[in-house]
Amino acid sequence: MQLAGKTAIITGGGSGIGKAIAAAFVSEGAQVMICGRDRGKLELAASGLGTGCTPIAADVGDPKDIEHLASAAAGQFQRIDILVNNAGVLLPGNAESVTDQQWQQTFDVNVRAVWLLSRAVLPHMRAAGGGSIINIGSVLSSLGARNRVAYAASKGAVLAMTRAMAVDHAGEKIRVNCICPGIVETEMVAAFAVGEAARKQRLALHPMGRFGQPEDVAGLAVFLASDAASWITGAAYTVDGGYSAV
Repeated sequence: MQLAGKTAIITGGGSGIGKAIAAAFVSEGAQVMICGRDRGKLELAASGLGTGCTPIAADVGDPKDIEHLASAAAGQFQRIDILVNNAGVLLPGNAESVTDQQWQQTFDVNVRAVWLLSRAVLPHMRAAGGGSIINIGSVLSSLGARNRVAYAASKGAVLAMTRAMAVDHAGEKIRVNCICPGIVETEMVAAFAVGEAARKQRLALHPMGRFGQPEDVAGLAVFLASDAASWITGAAYTVDGGYSAV
């Protein structure tokens, strides 16, 4: 029970990586609030996790929803120990094909929401004597890929923000770290389904011979949220089956 007595907010918690992190946190004793735009999906996810998980519909692209989410968590838990900024969007395109609206949406959800929600929970973490903020970046935080210009730029910003915040808040015992997954089989990735030949080509780029599962990320999130990581801040952890090592 590495997270016994701790409380957490997890954005994008209705499916994929966020849902897996929520399940892992609850199993380790945490009280968790998951958020997302799809109320039905959230309630279904929470029902499988028992009383340790509370769903709340919120769009992290909307600053008003962010304030409501932070207030709801503080009101229910009386403290906020952990924040997982997991919600994200991936809109494909290169510098010529991405529209102004797509670029803005990408940065509103992937970057601005991370900043705004972190800002909203910092006073609560400070009052609790410390905390852990875990930002979900991407291997594209530091690598390039075709038709991912907005997404890669946003995830690079998440990594840079992680490091800056880690320096700013280390003296308050608030740790800020980044997990950078590779290809994880989630609904977002499934939306870009490719043929069998292309799938085999992508698999061949992974020395471990498989794509990731959401649970492959959840274990690391538990560690970073726990007291076992009390001297770790400003770090970026790549979880990609060896993709970036080739």
